Amino acid sequence: MNQFDPIKQLRAAERRAARPPEQRKRARITEAFFGRFAGLPLRERQARSLAYALLHTPVRTGGGPYLAGQLYTEYCGDLGGSDFDPRWRDFDCNYVAEQRARREIPGLAELTGADRDGKNPSWVTYASCAPGHVGWRYEWILESGVTGLLRRIGRSYRKADAEGREFLEGCRILLEAMLAWNDLHAKKLEKALRSCRTEVRRRELRAKLALVRRVPRYGARTFHEALQAFHFSYLATMFENPYGGNGPGRLDYFLWPYLERDLAAGRETVESATEKVAELFLRMHERNYCKDMGIETIMVAGSRPDGSSAFNPLSEIMVRVIMKLAVTTPHVYIRIPENPPPALLELAAEYLKDGHNMAQILSDRSIVPALVRGGVAPEDAAMYMCGGCMELSPQGMNCDLLFTGFFNVPKILELTLNGGICLNTGCRMLSGYRRTLEEFDSFEELYGAFLGNLKTTLGFTFRCMDLFSEEAARLRPAFLLSAQVSDCIERARNLNDGGARYNDYGSTPIGLPDAADSLYALKHAVFENGIAGKAGLLAALQSNFASDELLRLRLLKLPKFGQGDPEADGMAARLFRDVCAIYDGFSNRFGGKVKPMLMSFVFSPIAGNALGASANGHKAGVPVAQGMTPHSSSMTRGIGTAMQSANRLDLGAAPGGVASMWDLSGGLTRLDVLQGLLRSFIATGGQIFQGNTTSVEELRAARRDPESYRHLIVRVGGFSAKFTALDPQLQDEIINRHRHCV
Repeated sequence: MNQFDPIKQLRAAERRAARPPEQRKRARITEAFFGRFAGLPLRERQARSLAYALLHTPVRTGGGPYLAGQLYTEYCGDLGGSDFDPRWRDFDCNYVAEQRARREIPGLAELTGADRDGKNPSWVTYASCAPGHVGWRYEWILESGVTGLLRRIGRSYRKADAEGREFLEGCRILLEAMLAWNDLHAKKLEKALRSCRTEVRRRELRAKLALVRRVPRYGARTFHEALQAFHFSYLATMFENPYGGNGPGRLDYFLWPYLERDLAAGRETVESATEKVAELFLRMHERNYCKDMGIETIMVAGSRPDGSSAFNPLSEIMVRVIMKLAVTTPHVYIRIPENPPPALLELAAEYLKDGHNMAQILSDRSIVPALVRGGVAPEDAAMYMCGGCMELSPQGMNCDLLFTGFFNVPKILELTLNGGICLNTGCRMLSGYRRTLEEFDSFEELYGAFLGNLKTTLGFTFRCMDLFSEEAARLRPAFLLSAQVSDCIERARNLNDGGARYNDYGSTPIGLPDAADSLYALKHAVFENGIAGKAGLLAALQSNFASDELLRLRLLKLPKFGQGDPEADGMAARLFRDVCAIYDGFSNRFGGKVKPMLMSFVFSPIAGNALGASANGHKAGVPVAQGMTPHSSSMTRGIGTAMQSANRLDLGAAPGGVASMWDLSGGLTRLDVLQGLLRSFIATGGQIFQGNTTSVEELRAARRDPESYRHLIVRVGGFSAKFTALDPQLQDEIINRHRHCV
């Protein structure tokens, strides 16, 4: 066995990644698309241009003893991208769709409103969509190789219409390019073997050469072959789709049968398998080293399609490898099945405590029924993954518009109270709306107007998603990805053109706890108990409470979501239910849904900056709550009460996922206590558990002396990142979050 030191390998990978070889992907695609293939039909032109770029990408076979092949992240939008060359403007999906959105959805532009200098947007949403955040069915390549996919394409080709044949031909071109690129690796290994003089190195080269001669062309027979087959599918598919959130998903589930056989036959040991997993993770880290927010997620454990536990020794190997490496790519998350084995809960608790703030724990007990309720077949729902932070979808079965924007819900409440005018900028953001708080005779009338504005403005964004879907189908065919997404080959359409089994979008309404607290304050203080007059409260909000500090303090003391108060929690439940109903009421161009995905990513302080003063007593600029976690300032009665408030919501109405953030300190970070918290979280219906265990003192020290804390990783909002690399406002938000303690 090779002497494999994972930390030494990590340092070598980071040295290589700090100065990666120039790949010139954009330039090569542009050269091919507007030069040598300019006269071809669009679909063939797209496929051959990308294939040309892949086949002219530098071949790298080194970097470790076990796996061949390496690429580096080079995000370049759709094919080349209009920001790179203006000739792309008619062929760049995002550019074309954004131009259409501006023309066809005039109300959308107001919701992205900027101040009078055109800076610091007081935004409600974004007039764009981010592709990605899905997985693919690489297990097909593991099982029958690229040749198996090509045979399926051939069978479908004979039955397809003309448009379908163009798509399938593009898939064939790219899959054959993957094999040709693999053959270039074999040639380079053969050349290195001829000149090699040391026996250890010769054994390593012979082993790699045997791998690339077998996979991914044919199906894998061993764990080592399966790892290499996955690795090559990963490199090629991410070369075509370099978008955030795309990732391996249930890697332990698909690789375990190969390792199980090899362990039984004596071909592998736990130690040798651990080394190979470590090298795979290091290759992923090296690829993303200079782009630390790709969030390529691996899901371990969880349920099989029949509902039984899929936890296996490889699940634990992957968690322990990422804990040892302490890198932020890949992200490794744990799924907890129904009736989890004690060892899995112990591992999850250990990961939360000692996993460098990288852990995220997901409960199948709550998530699988939510997906089924959202229209996913039970056996498909059991195969869910996180695409990026927490965007849930059945692996390799959905279109890739699952992260199509953030929507600032409390901003709509602000505009509803203030006649459609932004408190921060004085700009109009709702052109057809003029009423103010003073004009409402009852809370129900106010709530109805707010919900109406919310439905109208969300409708603008849903329409925007359909425009992006139309242009993605035409201009971003994603041949390799689509060939590995369920039903695309059989339907002879790409994943955004009706090919994918599920054509659901995803969108993130943020700040719901903040909006709920403000709604409760309005109901209680203005319409029921006369604590504040309408004109007085509106004036206080418009002055950022400078005109009435006493009123602000009284509003702050009112019950809040997360404190166990039935009325305050009831308001949050009502708002959550009504927002989810708006999402559920929309059908997209293929009859799919827009699924609400409750998280915050990096937008907690950004959304807060867009807000003026709020009826919950917050001044302008206060960061909004994380996902559906009660606001930090509201969690005054302990984690148990706050958790019960959050999980009492009808979380099944949000099939896109509901994240919560529980930053812990002191006695709550003991392993036995963490296991108890996880059991309680799961039992009360929670979906996604995450949080930080690093002390506030250490975070503040890192702000003062970042050079000494380059290693420090924190949980941001669905993902983990190096603390010192974050924006100062985001650092402050993490430092100022409520820390639960005994």
